[in-house]
Amino acid sequence: QVPLAESGGGSVQSGGSLRLSCAASGYDWSQYCRAWFRQVPGHEREGIAGIDVDGSTTYADSVKGRFTMSQNNAENTVYLEMSSLKPEDTAMYYCAAAPRYTSCLHLFRNRRKEFTTWGQGTQVTVSS
Repeated sequence: QVPLAESGGGSVQSGGSLRLSCAASGYDWSQYCRAWFRQVPGHEREGIAGIDVDGSTTYADSVKGRFTMSQNNAENTVYLEMSSLKPEDTAMYYCAAAPRYTSCLHLFRNRRKEFTTWGQGTQVTVSS
């Protein structure tokens, strides 16, 4: 298990920006598959961004062009830069990790149940 801790959530107006961080402690998680998910109460958790060990990324259509996922392996941290935020982006945001036995982008797109390590989440609220 790799403890994960998200930060950076908050309340912003529509069109604003936020940067979320997710730090792993006690273990080097740069060789894991890492991803961001979000969830609204009463709805399924939505995968929104994934990153592979080489820094390649993939995004859900709902955030493509507005959100950017990146990594800083020296700090054992991944980020989610969110811009042009919309009220429908309001959700609890979670980072997650999965052991890398194949392409992380493939895992994110097709095997999301492999992401078994989760942070506690950080709330993002976008007002109109």
